[in-house]
Amino acid sequence: MAKSDLIGGSLWERYSTKVADRMLNPRFLGEITPEEAARRGGHLVSVDHGAEVCGDAIRLTWLVNPKTDRILDARFKTFGCGTAIASSDVMCEMCIGKTVEQAVKITNLDVEAALRDEPDTAAIPPQKMHCSVMAYDVIKKAAATYLGVGAEDMEREAIVCECARVSLATVREVIRLNDLKTVEDITRYTKAGAFCKSCIRPGGHEARKYYLEDILREVRSEMARDKTAEAPKAFADMTMVQKIKAVEAVLDADVRPNLNLDGGDLEVTDLKQGQEGIEVYVRYLGACHGCPSGRTATLGYVESQLKLKLDPGIHVVLV
Repeated sequence: MAKSDLIGGSLWERYSTKVADRMLNPRFLGEITPEEAARRGGHLVSVDHGAEVCGDAIRLTWLVNPKTDRILDARFKTFGCGTAIASSDVMCEMCIGKTVEQAVKITNLDVEAALRDEPDTAAIPPQKMHCSVMAYDVIKKAAATYLGVGAEDMEREAIVCECARVSLATVREVIRLNDLKTVEDITRYTKAGAFCKSCIRPGGHEARKYYLEDILREVRSEMARDKTAEAPKAFADMTMVQKIKAVEAVLDADVRPNLNLDGGDLEVTDLKQGQEGIEVYVRYLGACHGCPSGRTATLGYVESQLKLKLDPGIHVVLV
């Protein structure tokens, strides 16, 4: 059956061919039974996850080698849309062969990326991303079950949206992983806030401990702080030791390889703060020493690279 036979119009074109294929021809649909697990000598893990109020639910079964913690097989059953089927199917395939610890690192972004036809073209529209998040969540639940975290402990996880059973950890992780910017984004990706809406903001309902607006604001602030901390310092703000390391890094990457081709090299002998900026003192080595172009073209090239990569106020002095 072709895509055009199922849904007409541009909306259908927002789904990849892989999504259609997995939806119509799932490879891992089914369930591993206790009898099969015993016959194959593996440990059976079976968990259910989903938001039954909206009709989306998934059952994941793993067959795990208890000696190596490696997932030997995986199967799923789902009540949900075609995207839920496709996401669950590819999720099972991604789990097989991995250890439980490795499988937990699979995110909803990995699931969606595996369904893409082209690396830069999304496999599904944003409003269906909650299906890949559901696959991501059920992996974590299966891993927790295998590692001995009981159902009672699982229920103690902080729940933000009671209707869709979306946890605080999931909301926070999905905001970070997908760079979400609005509450509407969170709802599209997780379904949190899609029903009674009492988890979106205070007012009109009994007080809740967590609200999506507060979580979003807090996580976005954390992300901004992390980005600022990761941003490289401006050359002018570096200590002298940091400046020397930065100069050496540029020389190693962009200058020395070209000089080495002709048997030459250079070394930094000093850095000083001049009236118009940092003065970098260099000495030529090897074939560069005494070369006629050393004071003209080569020196200009060295200085231009340092100006371009670090600071336009750098001046190179030959000694």
